[in-house]
Amino acid sequence: MQVALFIPCYVNAVFPEVGMASLHLLQQLGVDVVYPERQTCCGQPMGNAGFEDEAAGLARHFEEVFAGYDYVVGPSASCVSFVRDHYGRLLPDHQCHSQQHVYEICEFVHDVIRPTSLNVSFPHKVSLQNSCHGVRLLGLSSPSERNVPYVNKLRDLLGLVRDIEVVEPERRDECCGFGGMFAVEEHAVSGQMGRDKVMRHVATGAEYIVGADCSCLMHQNGIIAREGLNIKTLHIAQILSGNV
Repeated sequence: MQVALFIPCYVNAVFPEVGMASLHLLQQLGVDVVYPERQTCCGQPMGNAGFEDEAAGLARHFEEVFAGYDYVVGPSASCVSFVRDHYGRLLPDHQCHSQQHVYEICEFVHDVIRPTSLNVSFPHKVSLQNSCHGVRLLGLSSPSERNVPYVNKLRDLLGLVRDIEVVEPERRDECCGFGGMFAVEEHAVSGQMGRDKVMRHVATGAEYIVGADCSCLMHQNGIIAREGLNIKTLHIAQILSGNV
């Protein structure tokens, strides 16, 4: 089994430590992982903004770069869901290999690798950030609007970490307000949603907000910095890999 590590463009540019933590996590779990150097943006920003011709070009490039790997794994639920849910429509004349083989990293570790322990400790209280794409498109946790038993793959994985305390905020899967283009076009609403979300995390008494989407964490971290709040953000791969 060979895994290609997909590092979204904004993670590469703004959060390279998350890319390195993702690589180290997969290596520590014994995965044969490679990083295809020709990779670039998956096309999500263009697709969300309505420029689907440009998104289609990037989708074709993505297909070329990641063809032939058993799995394509990336630390971003929104980018992974864009590939999985939209490439078939953007590339109607192609058999989309990547669409069938792409996984968000927590999804991959939880559902495919299925570790029973991790040799890592994180003696802190963390509050889970359940991002919209992860919850409602990838099934990383159960949507609160559905009358189904609650499951959470992020919580399950953090449960393998020694000395950690995991909590969730009130309205655990309500949107933080980022939403890509929404944060640009409706910045006032986006900002207020972010402030409300951060304050619910703060109310748990957690030291860290921990999630699987750097975009949501980036949005909330901006509010934390602006308001001078005593809480930090971390991508879950940093904790699971011990790269904090």
